[in-house]
Amino acid sequence: MNTDQTSPRGGPSPRYWVLVGSPDNIARTAALGFSLQGIKSRHRKKAERMAPGDGIAYYVTGHKAFAATVTVSSECFEDHTPIWQSLNPKRPDEDYPYRVRIEPDIIALAVCWVPAEPIARQMTYARKWPAEHWTLAFQGNLHEVDAGDFKLIREALAATTDDLRTID
Repeated sequence: MNTDQTSPRGGPSPRYWVLVGSPDNIARTAALGFSLQGIKSRHRKKAERMAPGDGIAYYVTGHKAFAATVTVSSECFEDHTPIWQSLNPKRPDEDYPYRVRIEPDIIALAVCWVPAEPIARQMTYARKWPAEHWTLAFQGNLHEVDAGDFKLIREALAATTDDLRTID
């Protein structure tokens, strides 16, 4: 995963994202071999900005931890095949229709997910909220972060390589 500001293809710089998901939905992505990711319908514009080479870090709700990084390998497309499930009772029909193909980068075993709080306190993105309310930074399904923030997450996951399965 290239975390520099220039694309290895010479095109636009990659973007970096934090995808917030339940343990169940992250398990559903894992069951697909981290090959496909759905985005909630209300985040269509963000999903449409995703492009090959972008990085995604996974934040696990309830555990307040980072679980994986992946690389986007396709443009966004729409598909309503049921895979992921919404826990929001107001949106029971949410089918995460905006999707991108992905390739795994670093995938942590569940027992080795990296606690998010120390990382969030260093992230530029999370500084928008008072330190004691850092979890507000991870409300909602998809957040764009800068390359430095993504690098912090990726390096924290990589630092646990003894307990990680790293996929090249």
